[in-house]
Amino acid sequence: MKELVLSNNIKTCIKENTNTPRIALTLNISINEPEKFAGEYLLMCRLLLKGTKKYSSEELATILDENAIDLSIETKQDYIRAKFVVLNEDFELALSLLADALKNSTFEEFEKEKTMLKGELTAELDSAKVKLSDLFTKTIYKNHFYGNSYTKILEELDNITIEDVKNSYNNILKTSKKVIAIVGDVKIHYATELLEKYLSDIPTSCTTTANINPPSEIVQESVEIIKNDAQQAQIVQGWKVPQIGTPDYPKLMLLNVILGASGLSSRLFMELREKKGLAYTVRSSYEVLKQSAVFSIYIGTEPTNIQASIEGFKEEIEKIKTIPISEDELHNAKNNIIGKQQFITETNSQQSSLMAYYAISEKPFDYQKEVIEDIKNVTAKDLQDVANKYLNENFVLAMIKPQV
Repeated sequence: MKELVLSNNIKTCIKENTNTPRIALTLNISINEPEKFAGEYLLMCRLLLKGTKKYSSEELATILDENAIDLSIETKQDYIRAKFVVLNEDFELALSLLADALKNSTFEEFEKEKTMLKGELTAELDSAKVKLSDLFTKTIYKNHFYGNSYTKILEELDNITIEDVKNSYNNILKTSKKVIAIVGDVKIHYATELLEKYLSDIPTSCTTTANINPPSEIVQESVEIIKNDAQQAQIVQGWKVPQIGTPDYPKLMLLNVILGASGLSSRLFMELREKKGLAYTVRSSYEVLKQSAVFSIYIGTEPTNIQASIEGFKEEIEKIKTIPISEDELHNAKNNIIGKQQFITETNSQQSSLMAYYAISEKPFDYQKEVIEDIKNVTAKDLQDVANKYLNENFVLAMIKPQV
């Protein structure tokens, strides 16, 4: 694995995985400004692969299909992720197509793509689970860029002009930090030459601080949607917690595994589903962004079990706050999460994505090694401390349910 810096200051890491048939590349471009209207960046990224000065949308799609090139450009809350996976012999072709999309997109299918996006989001919101996630997100990140949920996008989509999209894209390219991770059976000098050939004229990678304020602290808030055709009640309770790179990051990862992210062996599954029969589905999650993170618990249950489920959440949280976790449970949780860390880096594509994610998050490309070591050092008391510190009364409780 070799790290280098391109002539336009793009920090790059190339990892040679010999005897693998496909090469993966991930280019992350930081987002340093909130979007003017919700959905602007989402629409922008969809348009980047919808035609360039050289290729129409159909021509580009045909080339990708004929050469089995998996190329995508998508927006995350904190960065744009452009990535491809390609057969070794077509690496240069894929890189040239990505460069063309980034430098020469015409955005000419603007109105068509806006209409398609509107239809897709409307269809997605027919799902009770998506509608609940939407409600929770826009509540816990109220009045913040991170809270630009599907419903908010639908409210503001018609305000977006093609000039807004072009101006935002040009501004992002000029003011962003950019990182690249390549993994596969590729020689470092060859990959470097091609990166310089195709990407050296992209605006220089910057180190400017993002002009996005951290989300405000939350106070306890309950929100709900009545959906009479819903077959069950779905509930999510969440707290703001620290993000990647903080001392509590590995502790919260372990707390998540113990409470609800380890499937059949997790506490929430054993207590609320197996013993009490409250849940169809129950789990916890730890969703990390650059400026914030959310720790949440989710359950799908019978509408008559809503209050019992909320009390079940409270009981399990109280247990983890007051009763030290046994050494066996802690050991098993560590093995579980370390095993998952290895599982999520099995393929070249997974490795490339994770390395670039760490780098755009101001961490080393190989930060995973540090995370694993930190996890190994977490104690039972550490888990009690973070539970008491963050799983407090300042939470958002969101639910979707039929009228009862």
